[in-house]
Amino acid sequence: MKTFPKPLSTKEEYEFLTACKQGDGNAREQLILHNLRLVAHIVKKYSQQDNKTEELISVGTIGLIKAIDSYKIGKGSRLSTYAACCIENELLMLFRSEKKFSKDVSLTEPIGADKEGNEICLVDVLEAEQEDVVNRLYFLDNIKKLEIYMKSVLSEREQEIINLRYGLKGNKEYTQREIAKKMNISRSYVSRIEKKAIKKLRTCFQKYGEDMDF
Repeated sequence: MKTFPKPLSTKEEYEFLTACKQGDGNAREQLILHNLRLVAHIVKKYSQQDNKTEELISVGTIGLIKAIDSYKIGKGSRLSTYAACCIENELLMLFRSEKKFSKDVSLTEPIGADKEGNEICLVDVLEAEQEDVVNRLYFLDNIKKLEIYMKSVLSEREQEIINLRYGLKGNKEYTQREIAKKMNISRSYVSRIEKKAIKKLRTCFQKYGEDMDF
């Protein structure tokens, strides 16, 4: 994998972002150039074939550019945190697209016949046993985003209730009544906090990434 320029300092990043938002094309180019190392780092997690690395970097760079163009200065998280989500989103969209194409073309091609002479396709062999890797990656990606958004927009009490309610961070899933008893507050208060927290998180996913089902 090629060598990319070092990341910008916090001060440099802020200056380039400010200039970029004012229409400075060179600042935008520098932000892209100095964040290509982030793209390469994320691609390395997903790339298992050397001949596909360049393609994934190109796709990841599209996600980086989208992040730079849509990033809001002063929203709390650094550009690199926001860009990482956009880069992974772009890669996952590619994987989902390739998965669909693969099922439509290669997985339905016949590979033989069973003892009764019925045609067998590769999808028949894999369907019952193969874990849906792309959906799993998509799920894990959303979990990482959820952790970032929870720390960014939820209070400590809201985080605690969401963690307990949905069994996050190693907790078992608790009912609202169980949480109320555990925290010595009313069940209706737990419900209000949960609804408020979910509304905040849903707004984050709609604004910065794909929505999750709560």
